Amino acid sequence: MINYADLLKATPNGVLATQDGQGVKTRVFQYLFSEGNKVYFCTSSEKPVYAQIKANPNVSFCTHPSNFSPVLSINGKAVFADDMALKTRALDENPGIKGIYKTPDNPVFTLLYIEVEEVETFSFAEGPKTYTV
Repeated sequence: MINYADLLKATPNGVLATQDGQGVKTRVFQYLFSEGNKVYFCTSSEKPVYAQIKANPNVSFCTHPSNFSPVLSINGKAVFADDMALKTRALDENPGIKGIYKTPDNPVFTLLYIEVEEVETFSFAEGPKTYTV
């Protein structure tokens, strides 16, 4: 299995894909941290992405370094976590996010994780690979 947490740390900004009605919607998202096979992100409960994930938790997050090798996709179900210790960690480790939400008990600040089921990579040297978690 590839160490996807190290790749995510190196390239935390990527694209999150969700189901939006009958279509698919993508937007830029920032990886926060990982614990086991849980990959954490945050968003506002007032954004459409929150409602999209609530309606259909199947998501994919894709990122890559500037040379596009490897491209990394994390696929699984998104779960919202109302854990104050984890929310505090997210804010403490990410000053930009803390500047938006201020405190972990902000009612619109939502923490979520992808319960990683599958990891897909592509590199020019090795081609595509799929790992099941």
